[in-house]
Amino acid sequence: MKKLFFVFSILFVLLTFVGAIYVVCHRGEANAGYATIPMLFALVSMNVYRQQKK
Repeated sequence: MKKLFFVFSILFVLLTFVGAIYVVCHRGEANAGYATIPMLFALVSMNVYRQQKK
């Protein structure tokens, strides 16, 4: 279970960067949610990973 949340963290961080690049390439006309929603899930999965690490 711990490894699953670690993989989710990496996946969502990558999606965050992809979303940020997408927004920048469209000169800010795209919704910023493409970058912020994956970052929210990345932070949640990192916290769950850290809680299970103890």
